[in-house]
Amino acid sequence: MVEFPISGVETYWWLPTLVAFCISLFTSTAGVTGAFILLPFSVSILGYTSPGASPTNLLYNIVAIPTGARRFQREGRMLWSLAWVTGLGTVPGLVIGAVIRLKYLPDPRGFKLFAGLVLLSLGIKLVVDLIARRKKPLPHSNSGHRVEQSKLTLKTLTYEFAGGAWSLPILPIVAVSFLVGIVGGIYGIGGGAFLSPYLVAVYQLPVHSIAGAMLLGTFITSVAGALIYMAVSPLIGGSVLWPDWWLGLSFGLGGALGIYVGARLQRFVPAKIIKVILILALLFIAVRYILGFYIN
Repeated sequence: MVEFPISGVETYWWLPTLVAFCISLFTSTAGVTGAFILLPFSVSILGYTSPGASPTNLLYNIVAIPTGARRFQREGRMLWSLAWVTGLGTVPGLVIGAVIRLKYLPDPRGFKLFAGLVLLSLGIKLVVDLIARRKKPLPHSNSGHRVEQSKLTLKTLTYEFAGGAWSLPILPIVAVSFLVGIVGGIYGIGGGAFLSPYLVAVYQLPVHSIAGAMLLGTFITSVAGALIYMAVSPLIGGSVLWPDWWLGLSFGLGGALGIYVGARLQRFVPAKIIKVILILALLFIAVRYILGFYIN
């Protein structure tokens, strides 16, 4: 057993790394780091209930993402323009989310209710996505396909993938990214867990084409979010809010391995299987948190 000094968490040294690896291995195939599942683990299992859990979660993203993002880039499935567009919208929202988390949600009980509602909404979004794909099948986006001819203007983002042309309106994506940034700032995640299912469900984008961009966008916003937390906390009457560096690095090491392996395997794994696993995990955690708020 080891104790992480900043958070006060006492656990087996290998447990954070192993849990992060297992979570990120599955979620990374959909462009999600797994931070939205890792935070409930930190709060409920490890007992890390202070606001410092949020920047620690962002630190996990920062350490874990580069290996997988590099893998997607090498395989030609990195939509750079989408990563920058979502990052442009998300970062300002993170400032608002960080203030809300620090000023209005310091109590662990209220935070768990908020987390439960967020996870429940995300689970419902993924269910809607699966239903939408059943009604309107997408082109087969598996081994061998690369993102081609990406073009970004002030109004639209277009690209080609898997024999089809795909287009996104810029302003709505930036607006949604801003809202996701607020939630991500409160919850301590980069936002990919919300944006990835949104883009697939609403705009019918092949998940294999956007997973790399979602990871890269999450990395950008996580770096900004961690800096924002440390900058904002003294301004609203708190001390400088540092993440638990060793705990975040332990999570990050497992995440880096898991996301890399997930990125390599993504072309062989149907997105539907991954989303079913995510839905089950989301709904389980959401129900537990919401019931726990009213029962305790």
